[in-house]
Amino acid sequence: MLVRDCMTRHPILISPKTPAAEAQRIMAENRIRHLPVAGSGKRLLGLITRQRLAMKPDDLASLNVWEITRRLSNLIAEKIMLPAARVRTIEPEKTVERAASLMTDYRIGCLPVMEENVVVGIITETDLLRAFQVMLGIQGEGVRVTVNMPDKRGEFAKLMRVIVDRNWGVVGVGTFPNARRDGYYFAVVKISNVTLDEVRDAIGGIESQEITDIRTIV
Repeated sequence: MLVRDCMTRHPILISPKTPAAEAQRIMAENRIRHLPVAGSGKRLLGLITRQRLAMKPDDLASLNVWEITRRLSNLIAEKIMLPAARVRTIEPEKTVERAASLMTDYRIGCLPVMEENVVVGIITETDLLRAFQVMLGIQGEGVRVTVNMPDKRGEFAKLMRVIVDRNWGVVGVGTFPNARRDGYYFAVVKISNVTLDEVRDAIGGIESQEITDIRTIV
């Protein structure tokens, strides 16, 4: 799956002159945590997050309510945004794995999606979670089975051969290393229109592999 397949298209953009209070209202009403700041032609100028809108506790302690109100009313987007030079972005043709890696590495919650220097979308942590749900087939009914297997050539093919020979439909698949056993990894497969016993009997008989979890998802 690519970024373009799961990003939010045509995200809400604000101008650098948008008052901070207006940006805060937009975020609250639309239940979003990030607002790209754009100039003419949707060119990215910066990014506003909830953290950028928060006032420091030390500042709050030294001001009365009127001073706080006046300070907020004077703030505009360009004064509080993270400038574009410091904003991590991604292209729509990159993979969702790459997007997830960037967010994890830099501990950020979103990536504006850029094409020819124009903002064409935004991908957030929530978008990535939805994408991985789709890839694993979480929404559909079926039997979800986790198999522990050696990290050797041909092992995954054994599992797939059992599924293909029975003409089962796979609605989701994923793999990850076994952190407790070197040289092994887990394969998670979701199969539709089968029973728990059918899956257990067929996959449980694969040599050198072990079912560690099996359950019906409805």
